[in-house]
Amino acid sequence: MLGVKRTSGLPTDLKVCWQADLPDHVVALAWSPGGTVVAAAAVNGPMVLLDGPTGRVRHTLAGHDFGTTAIGFSRDGVHFASCGQDGMVRMWDQATGKERLALDGGAPWVERLAWCPTDCLLATSAGRKLRLWDPQGRLVREYPEHSSTIADIQWKPRSRELASASYGCVSLWTPDRSEPLRRFEWKGSQLVLVWSPDGKYLATGDQDCTVHFWIVQVGEDLQMSGYPRKVRELAWDCGSRFLATGGGDMPCVWDCSGKGPAGTTPKQLAGHEAAVSALAYQHSGPLLASGGDDGLLAVWQPSKSKKPLAASAQDSGLTCLAWSPDDKRVAAGLESGRVVVFH
Repeated sequence: MLGVKRTSGLPTDLKVCWQADLPDHVVALAWSPGGTVVAAAAVNGPMVLLDGPTGRVRHTLAGHDFGTTAIGFSRDGVHFASCGQDGMVRMWDQATGKERLALDGGAPWVERLAWCPTDCLLATSAGRKLRLWDPQGRLVREYPEHSSTIADIQWKPRSRELASASYGCVSLWTPDRSEPLRRFEWKGSQLVLVWSPDGKYLATGDQDCTVHFWIVQVGEDLQMSGYPRKVRELAWDCGSRFLATGGGDMPCVWDCSGKGPAGTTPKQLAGHEAAVSALAYQHSGPLLASGGDDGLLAVWQPSKSKKPLAASAQDSGLTCLAWSPDDKRVAAGLESGRVVVFH
């Protein structure tokens, strides 16, 4: 766990482990499962594979014409994939940095990708098309076309169920059938989708400045409203009790234990002077990292305090955050193109 603690009324300064620079603002970050590699993508396309402990550039990858949108490692860390605005899904050789496969995503812009947590399968979404691939580039399944653009996809933890969010609906799919297992309907435009780690809850951040929340087993849903901005930032804690949300200048943390957050108010974490732009809970610990357009990275333990444990002020806004697999380091991507790893 990241070793930070408050020694006075002020937060501790986070310590920089290393930093590296990309040619444009960082649109995506991913740690390899073993923590040996940090992958980072610039919004204009290029990507780098960085040494996890030192930040040394292992390989620079061409990425995607017009821009890279998402990156990710397979569960075993062997395979690395990316997608982008050239309509392609690409798989890369980590040893050489060379492109291994180029796959047609099915639309001019491939927005999302997600590796299955139990099988070596890659899900991609492009426009209304949801596709499933194996590491050899074979198309395992193309699901029926969605009625609207797919906003986000995410696999249920430790499961072969895949959730897709599109206008008015969240659908659940499996690799062995073309029709959805279940559908959760709601009239609204969703931007981002997250499963709780125990698989009991689904939450979406929405265009209308709300968060929608489903109890999956029974299909019951509720809505958190009152956000000043569209909600694009969501993060669950490892115990599936706390849901952190952006959508404003303060991270809001909802307690979803017991009967859930209905009728309650969230804990609001004051510290940012501009919109929250990224949120990430530790994989196994209680700490929440938040980044903002003000360039502030803050680390909190919301279950104990509304004050940050540690913080670092950067020279440009933060775009993405990712904890290392062992929770000892947190990587931050900046609008300036810099990647900074703190410990």
